[in-house]
Amino acid sequence: MSIGNIIIPIKIILLNHFFYDIWERKELNNILKINSGRDYKQLNSGSIPVYGTGGYMLSVNDKLSDTDAVGIGRKGTIDKPLYLKAPFWTVDTLFYCTSKENSDVKFIYLLFQIINWKRYDESTGVPSLSKNTISNIKTYVPKIKEQDYISKLFFSLDNTLQLHERKYEELTLIKKALLQKLFPKKDGFKPEVRYKNFNDAWEQRKLGEVIISEHKGKVKSIMKGGNTNYLETNYLNGGTAQKVDAIADVSKDDVLILWDGSKAGTIYHGFEGALGSTLKAYVPKYSGDFLYQILKKNQDKIYQSYRTPNIPHVIKNFTEKFNVSIPTIIEQQEIGDFFKQLDSLITLHRRKLEKLKQLKKFLLQNMFI
Repeated sequence: MSIGNIIIPIKIILLNHFFYDIWERKELNNILKINSGRDYKQLNSGSIPVYGTGGYMLSVNDKLSDTDAVGIGRKGTIDKPLYLKAPFWTVDTLFYCTSKENSDVKFIYLLFQIINWKRYDESTGVPSLSKNTISNIKTYVPKIKEQDYISKLFFSLDNTLQLHERKYEELTLIKKALLQKLFPKKDGFKPEVRYKNFNDAWEQRKLGEVIISEHKGKVKSIMKGGNTNYLETNYLNGGTAQKVDAIADVSKDDVLILWDGSKAGTIYHGFEGALGSTLKAYVPKYSGDFLYQILKKNQDKIYQSYRTPNIPHVIKNFTEKFNVSIPTIIEQQEIGDFFKQLDSLITLHRRKLEKLKQLKKFLLQNMFI
């Protein structure tokens, strides 16, 4: 329901508080002051961060503001607001907006995230905004107490997002380091780190010698009415599973390789279903978890050296040309099991991160007018 320039929003609960007050339609110039950035080249190095439209640039010995603000691009990138914690300096392509009385700067930052800034682009070339354009944008604003509770909710959510993002990045780096330690270096026969009681040298084998068979997918399109997962790139890269009326020809132990397309050579593992026509499945003789890790470790090498030029396509004799180093079956199993658990942990944090991002997006779309 609306009354003139005022709208009564949907009742929301924030931190066990109910808010019924009306949200008032205002121009941004009523809740914030727009300040211009300046050149920093005359300054010396120091501890004050300098920000541009792309974020942090360097640190200097002077500040433009000792009050927290929200940065928005004047020229260049105009749709990526930044929360600027004081003290700071901004370059001349980045405005910084400080709050006026009865407005919360953190709430302003949230408002800036839901504004369609590209709609207000004033140029025909490099995207640009002016103070006048920003000042005249109209939006709905609650009273200061509700602003405060909303901003606390979102900033708490952002802290949780950053925590999971750091955990995900740290685990990814740990895995990268362990792949270097637990597998032999190029032309080597022993890894730097071994499980206890394993001392035998690893053996060089052609990929074709460590698989039982290989087969290319036959399913070319979705056939409705089935119950079998359709293994195609969208699903393998995190998309929604689609069902086909076909016999499952891939088990979770098989290693998959994308045979055609711009990302030809991409390795997958841990899926069960009917294989799409652009993929191949390798049935391992021993541990599929181990074979997947050693191929994935060499992902960039496969991209660079085992694809045809122009239209990417994995070379026909890939299994005859590609060498793998393998230990005993028992050591393969130990290494494969370890990395399977580590991958599960990495996937868990990635999924949590994705869900939190979806939650934030949902709340931004539904808690603001």
